[in-house]
Amino acid sequence: MDERGTDQGATGSDGRRPAGRPAARTQGGSGRPQGGSGRPQGGSGRPQGAGARKAGGGKKVTGSARKAAARKRQERRRRAIIASVVGAVVIVVVVVVLVANRGSTPTTAGYDRVATFGGLGRTHTNSPVHYAQTPPVGGDHNPVWQNCGYYSQPLHNENAVHSLEHGAVWITYQPNLPKDQVDKLAALGRGRPFVLVSPYPGLPAPVVASAWGVQEWFHNASDPKLNDFVSKYRQGPQTPEPGALCTNGTGTPQ
Repeated sequence: MDERGTDQGATGSDGRRPAGRPAARTQGGSGRPQGGSGRPQGGSGRPQGAGARKAGGGKKVTGSARKAAARKRQERRRRAIIASVVGAVVIVVVVVVLVANRGSTPTTAGYDRVATFGGLGRTHTNSPVHYAQTPPVGGDHNPVWQNCGYYSQPLHNENAVHSLEHGAVWITYQPNLPKDQVDKLAALGRGRPFVLVSPYPGLPAPVVASAWGVQEWFHNASDPKLNDFVSKYRQGPQTPEPGALCTNGTGTPQ
């Protein structure tokens, strides 16, 4: 019999190891599990494939990617705000322009139609006034109105415009208009109150009839539409000061 006994595991009958003998070593002689590192197989301590992908196969979102996405969202919001502000400014500008132009001339003066004009000032002034129409149809004017009737000489615009404010119709004619037509107009000025008749150098038509904010051109003094204009606009609804005088002002009609 071998002196070490029959049990190659070298334990006594009571299950204890004999003194002085080292415990049995695991295979490989190091006392460590196979592989020698104490780490799961693979040696890195990371799940397999952990270098790039999350569970489910998607790419791992890094901090820099989140910041880039946040910057893009902020940029989109900023652009949306700028677009909204620009749109609002455009709308405001359009509204302001429309309101500012609301009083401008919607039509141009001419034959066979009545042109209308708005945005006419009514301030009294002793200074000369530049008028947009020839002859003027309203606007700032002299504090003293022109007495209505017929005049053979041109009148001051500023006094005649004040008469228009009181409801007069101002009939002007080119200085070279034939005498028989001038006589027709003179009779019209003498025969009706609130009618003012005078020559006007540089007139754009042979005869022009004007009331506050309205005007029409005529080829001659015999045009029946001239009487229609006078009937409609003499003390008409466009008059700023209906009932005000067209006498006791300035000038002596003939």
